[in-house]
Amino acid sequence: MAIYLIGDVQGCDEALGRLLERIDFSPSRDRLVVLGDLVNRGPASLAALRRLIALGGSGQCLLGNHDLHLLAVSQGVRKPHRSDTIGDILSAPDRVELLDWLRQRPLALMERGWLLVHAGVLPQWDAAEALRLAHEVETVLQAPDWGDFLHQMYGNQPARWADTLQGSDRLRVIVNAFTRLRFCTAEGEMEFETKDGAGAAPEGHFAWFEVPGRRTADTPVAFGHWSTLRGVHQPDLLALDTGCVWGGCLTAARLGAGPGEVERFEVKCAQSQRPGK
Repeated sequence: MAIYLIGDVQGCDEALGRLLERIDFSPSRDRLVVLGDLVNRGPASLAALRRLIALGGSGQCLLGNHDLHLLAVSQGVRKPHRSDTIGDILSAPDRVELLDWLRQRPLALMERGWLLVHAGVLPQWDAAEALRLAHEVETVLQAPDWGDFLHQMYGNQPARWADTLQGSDRLRVIVNAFTRLRFCTAEGEMEFETKDGAGAAPEGHFAWFEVPGRRTADTPVAFGHWSTLRGVHQPDLLALDTGCVWGGCLTAARLGAGPGEVERFEVKCAQSQRPGK
């Protein structure tokens, strides 16, 4: 069985279809994991969501920040942004079933020894703890009163992890790390303003995967979220958001038996959004 990882789709269903053809994906033979941001900003969020749901057990999807935004808008917690393209989902006759499927998705997974997340992992967490903490949020989102949590989910504080955190503060840090993280200090204090490449780290900060002594250093990690990231070519690190919605590529990676055994595939994407718009 081949396992493929795909970066941020963001509603670019046509590109997703071409990429699945490019890798000759077969639901009866292969497994697919999309690393979050399934919807929003691209032209066909509903079609992309339906395509991924139709994969059934052969497909898995992580939650990204845009997916959580859709859930929050659906519950009246956030207002739609002018660049949102989630209206087709919110007006779909089966929106309840679609949203229920989406909120059942995980924040982190392990596949063939790879830790899979949407954005990043704080330096204090090893892979086992990352999965445990992700499950804490997943349990809340999958509960009948899941909408209540969304009212407490947004915010930049606390900016760093502590084992003593409880309640909404604890869950907020976990969500921010898995779905928004790019830069942090060596102590794990997160910074959310800078969106350029790893070389643009603010003073005293690092790209999360360059923090000295991070506890996932011995675990290969695949992630999306960071479309401005360039030049990351490490056998144990896969950055798979290659800016499809901005006119870049949609990228898949086929995992081999070892960390360095990865084959990449790309399809060129039409530009759906312009930076800053």
